[in-house]
Amino acid sequence: MVDHLVLFAVKDDASAEDVRDLLSSIRDLRGNIPNVMDLSVGEDFSGRAKGYTHGLFVRLRTADDLRAYLDHPDHRAVVEKLDSVTSGRLVVDYDYDYEP
Repeated sequence: MVDHLVLFAVKDDASAEDVRDLLSSIRDLRGNIPNVMDLSVGEDFSGRAKGYTHGLFVRLRTADDLRAYLDHPDHRAVVEKLDSVTSGRLVVDYDYDYEP
């Protein structure tokens, strides 16, 4: 299993409509990109995110699935929105073995 984690900071001057559109576009990736097992995105409410305002979690089966996700046109479109609406991003990808 591969987890893809993204923390991002929405610009102070980003409109509420642009943020809603960004989050909606991110949520749509779950149904639009093959091999996405799970996806969630939301706004930080804890105040402990060191300036990041939102978090994104994506679970995929393999590193190849992650590469396909990153190269998918819908993901690339979301990255363009992220570039215009956010001021910073932190990405962590890791592979792990899950045994129930």
